[in-house]
Amino acid sequence: MSSRVPFQWLSPAGRQGRLSTFIFHRVLPQPDPLLPDEPDSDRFDRIVRFLASNFTLLRATDALQALARGSLPPAAACITFDDGYADNATVAAPILQRHGVPATFFVSTGYIDGGRMWNDTVIEAVRAAPDGDMDWSEFGVPRAILGTPASRVAAYGAALRALKHRDPAQRRAVTEEIAHRSGLPARSALMMSRTQVRQLHDADMEIGGHTVTHPILARLDDAAAADEIGAGREELAHWIGTRPQAFAYPNGVPGQDFGERDVNLVRAAGFSGAFTTARGTAPVGADPFRIPRFTPWDRQMVKFGARAALQLLTDRMAPAAVAHG
Repeated sequence: MSSRVPFQWLSPAGRQGRLSTFIFHRVLPQPDPLLPDEPDSDRFDRIVRFLASNFTLLRATDALQALARGSLPPAAACITFDDGYADNATVAAPILQRHGVPATFFVSTGYIDGGRMWNDTVIEAVRAAPDGDMDWSEFGVPRAILGTPASRVAAYGAALRALKHRDPAQRRAVTEEIAHRSGLPARSALMMSRTQVRQLHDADMEIGGHTVTHPILARLDDAAAADEIGAGREELAHWIGTRPQAFAYPNGVPGQDFGERDVNLVRAAGFSGAFTTARGTAPVGADPFRIPRFTPWDRQMVKFGARAALQLLTDRMAPAAVAHG
């Protein structure tokens, strides 16, 4: 019996199918104790092998079109990456190509070619800090005692929570000061270059929009939110020669990180659909601008598969949601 059978039963071809969308950010060359939730290359290889064996993997735009037509293939799924990390090109893409499967990479253009996202500045500053007392209390960040990898993970987690919903300009000023005091270089190799973005596109991977600077859209005024969405799309179009059709909301929690206004702005910018971080799978008729995503966190592939199957089963049994235009 094919290993696809349980997932094909839970998500058959056609109008009874559901789209599972798996979300990643980074794939590390080797395990990093300060990034315990990010898969390394060996773990990602196992995940991709499992997904390729059990699902029909699609690019995001192809999946959106199939959802709209009611023509999903059996066990339809997407692999997506957010933000634009360099290891997407150097580590993840070769694994995807080895297994012959596509993925969609949602890129925040403002950090390409040497930039660093504010959260990575915090993480790398904690990495660089000496053992002992880390006092960032003047920035509204809890003090921490550093010594073990776990203590550093806890310290940067508390710092990220304290800074996440600050005014973007204020947060940028704080994180730049933290970077300066920690001796971090102004330029970083964490994110992709424009050349790497083009190479992914040329390798038949999909490039999607993810704003310019990865703001929480709900906190921006109309003009700023529209500019983040539209300028990011146009910049990507300049790099790869075609306008991206799929978008992912930064942070992506509906009603918290984006709202109805932002959905309308994404549609007005010319995108054909958008992905959230709401947990779930999408049925035929789902609002194409509110596609849910999730990734099982289990390290054992049997448990990973069981959780993916349980999500499909739970969603199939739930009352049908009303699609939005």
